[in-house]
Amino acid sequence: MTKVDLNCDLGESFGNYKIGNDEQVIPLITSANIACGYHAGDPNVMAKTVQRAKAHDVGIGAHPGFPDLQGFGRRNLDMSYDDVYNMIVYQMGALKSFCDINDVKLNHVKPHGALYQMGAKDKDFAKVIAQAVYDIDPNIIFVGLSQSFLIDEAKQLGLSTASEVFADRRYEADGQLVSRKKNNAVIKDTDEAIQQVIDMVTKGKVTAINGQEIEISADTICVHGDGEHALEFVKQIRQQLSSANVDIVKLGG
Repeated sequence: MTKVDLNCDLGESFGNYKIGNDEQVIPLITSANIACGYHAGDPNVMAKTVQRAKAHDVGIGAHPGFPDLQGFGRRNLDMSYDDVYNMIVYQMGALKSFCDINDVKLNHVKPHGALYQMGAKDKDFAKVIAQAVYDIDPNIIFVGLSQSFLIDEAKQLGLSTASEVFADRRYEADGQLVSRKKNNAVIKDTDEAIQQVIDMVTKGKVTAINGQEIEISADTICVHGDGEHALEFVKQIRQQLSSANVDIVKLGG
């Protein structure tokens, strides 16, 4: 039977600001990517999110991003490789500490936002990200955009990898995600998004924005839990995958 993981970016609230539907989403997914305080999140939120994920046997992952709360980590920052390496180690170390004191495993790492996109397109940048993860723990699963430099460089270092696809994002012909700066970057029709998910998981293909069908690997599906109809959307994805004889399991499971 085909297996796939459902992951969601969580723990994005901070201070008095509440973002997302973490409590409702966590029981519906198999892996949680927890913000580490740079693009979102704070120590209190990190602690609570780790505890909630553990309670539902959801795989816990660090979600390091650029230090850019105002831009939510989606703006490219011009940083040296040393700066990038150290900020990833710093953020991973913080979340790993919360995992350690809650006696739960840090299962995976997924870069966030612009950090993720820059690594997907730039081989040297991807290598720095992967090296930081490897140096923290070579047994951590590295999550990156399917068919990208993130996956290639992590594999070169010997990390276990999980190729990620997106339920509600459109793709370019080269396999990159369509920029959010473009009006049609996000799929807003639920039926279309679900059909894209089914095709990626069961056929290993996705239709790019230019109409070309391209190959894609789908080990884990990113679903967003902060939209107006997010909960119902995730429920429908689970139902449709089950109907297609796809087993939903957490990374490494």
